[in-house]
Amino acid sequence: MSKHSDHLAIVSSTIALAHSLDLKVVAEGVESEDQAKTLKSLQCEEIQGYLYSPPLPAEDFQQWLEQFSRNAGRV
Repeated sequence: MSKHSDHLAIVSSTIALAHSLDLKVVAEGVESEDQAKTLKSLQCEEIQGYLYSPPLPAEDFQQWLEQFSRNAGRV
């Protein structure tokens, strides 16, 4: 996204459109810190993707959440 101005324009416009409709935005497929920072600067409310974790079985999620919460102050 940050290397392609066309991609950035599409993402920025999509977020602006969602906000104009009073919707919250969840970005999926976020894989890098650069993507996360760009989305945050565009006021994207939530992100998910491999940056944080690959898909997990439900039984593993609680353990992941506890570990993530402990480390959240360091992110």
